[in-house]
Amino acid sequence: MEVLLAADDVDAARDGARELDGLAESFGSEVLAATAATAWGRVELAAGDPAGALPYLRKAHQAWVRLDVPHEAALAQAAGGRALLALGDDESARRSLASAREELVALGARPDVDALDRLGSPGTRPGGLTEREVEVLGLVAEGRSNAQIATALVLSDRTVARHLSNIFTKLDVGSRTAAAAFAFEHDLVRRQP
Repeated sequence: MEVLLAADDVDAARDGARELDGLAESFGSEVLAATAATAWGRVELAAGDPAGALPYLRKAHQAWVRLDVPHEAALAQAAGGRALLALGDDESARRSLASAREELVALGARPDVDALDRLGSPGTRPGGLTEREVEVLGLVAEGRSNAQIATALVLSDRTVARHLSNIFTKLDVGSRTAAAAFAFEHDLVRRQP
């Protein structure tokens, strides 16, 4: 699942989450059900639907707490914090991320703590954009087409279109030109050597 999401293959990851759901039901396993909820939350987050991800991630967090698996509980809570960030609920995101970070520090999960620290403080990216959306927007501002952006970021054309739709919604703009203007105003365009 992680590899598929890292490769931005959301459709294959969604198939994997669906398969986990089926296995959890077939075996009546709480662990598999918690794993499936986590997977669905991450898939929806990767698909650009943070509102759809949040119920899954909350369910996963509660299940991992009930099962006494603190590392997975903290990771689900952190993913929920990322969803809240994407929704613009900075205060709730800050609390969720801080709580997850505290648990991960206590567990000695340094790589996970470092990953959370790289998120930065809520609200540090203009317009509530995600890091990937900032990358896409920067390339739009350089005048690249969706196909060129897809090639540069190793994404599908469909994923680029989804990111652009999310960017337009978050920035309340209706064109690539207006989005590019925002990118220049907020210094989101890479400097050419």
